[in-house]
Amino acid sequence: MSWERYIRRLGAWRALVYIAIALIALVWVMVAHAAAVGRAAPVSAGKDSQGSAEHAARVGQAAPTFNGKDSQGKTQSLAQYRGKYVVLEWTNRTCPFTKKHYDSGNMQALQQEWTGKGVVWLTVLSSSASHASDGYMTGPQENAYIEQVHAHPSAAILDPSGEIGRLYSAKTTPHMFVIDPQGKLIYAGAIDDKATTDTSDVKSAKNYVSAALTEAMAGHPVETASTRPYGCSVKYGN
Repeated sequence: MSWERYIRRLGAWRALVYIAIALIALVWVMVAHAAAVGRAAPVSAGKDSQGSAEHAARVGQAAPTFNGKDSQGKTQSLAQYRGKYVVLEWTNRTCPFTKKHYDSGNMQALQQEWTGKGVVWLTVLSSSASHASDGYMTGPQENAYIEQVHAHPSAAILDPSGEIGRLYSAKTTPHMFVIDPQGKLIYAGAIDDKATTDTSDVKSAKNYVSAALTEAMAGHPVETASTRPYGCSVKYGN
């Protein structure tokens, strides 16, 4: 083989190596991007791998009872609020869909409006300790966050074991549940009909939680009692 041909062949091999490296880098970027998008993409309701179909909360039936410690260290139970309407709001402050409702002030306004009408509003944090940067909060951290965003829940229940979340088969943040004074689940699903992270959508959205409470308090059946929740997946542990 001539020296010139050897040089040309060596150059071709180098070009192939460079192309292979570029392709590997491109694939890595695409995988990383898909993972990031997947984290924030809406999660549709379906059978939840984290919850049991046999024990999941069902609209029209008695809401599952629970006990849990809140961010103040107090015990919260569904039984203690018998005779009141109760809203359960699954939350994760790092989720773009949750941030939509807090950054716009929508969630705080709902909390303030309905607690002012005697409704008990419980936020529930079911992110496990293994998700320290993805929704898990200690009591002091949650209290500081509530003060920072001027939230108005009756209490914030810390559920790092995921026991309450799995009991209700909570799938997304946010995922909303409304319980009537007799302890019956009368609404379960999305907070509204705009499954986006765009804060400008809040004003034009139909809020299912407010609708359910308004109808039920007026003595009417809840017209839309179940919807598909949207948001980030609840970050349960193993």
